[in-house]
Amino acid sequence: MSMQSNSLRNVPHEERPRERMMRYGAEALSHAELLAILLRTGTKSQSAVHLAGAILKQCGSLRGLLDMSVEELTAISGIGPAKALQLRAGIELGRRITKSKLGDTITVRRPQDAADYVMEELRYLKKEHFVCVFLNTKNHIIARETLSMGTLNASLVHPREVFRAAIKYSSASIICAHNHPSGDPTPSPEDISLTKRLAEAGQLVGIEVLDHLVIGDGRFVSLKELGHL
Repeated sequence: MSMQSNSLRNVPHEERPRERMMRYGAEALSHAELLAILLRTGTKSQSAVHLAGAILKQCGSLRGLLDMSVEELTAISGIGPAKALQLRAGIELGRRITKSKLGDTITVRRPQDAADYVMEELRYLKKEHFVCVFLNTKNHIIARETLSMGTLNASLVHPREVFRAAIKYSSASIICAHNHPSGDPTPSPEDISLTKRLAEAGQLVGIEVLDHLVIGDGRFVSLKELGHL
């Protein structure tokens, strides 16, 4: 079987995503067609469009892609490391675009400001993600990083990793946030314990932990407002 069978060139002309996008615009394409353009090629047994459909079926929805790691993507038949990285890069670019505000500097003056910054990213995720937002001396956001994915505990989130990242960005202070997939932002005992450990480590290195937010579905809890910082 020719290697051409792996690419979009074997799809009938009127069905090729690239040609359809050129003719009608990206808005006219389905989720699977847009993913197929990112994938570029399929496999010997299926086109890029069919492979994209298999990915969407595996993750359950387009939102489900946000939660899928490179390892989870490569577990899908036909997805190797290169394709998985292409997809993750596309998702990350989209995430960054949604966060951009025409160059405006985002200043955090209250817990709501930080919650607004991370809410749309975290509220729908099916796994816990621990995110750090890094600020300068004027409380402007200078960077953010997702430091762990999975059940929040001491083995997944260690102050060492948090403050290594904070030092990398020359942060004056940080705000931590993680989501509760249940949608209920009520802090757990583990959340409170981790907050105290991070605050103590911050005092040692001279980088203040301003807050730890627990993000639910459209709701959040500030551990600082609860008196844990």
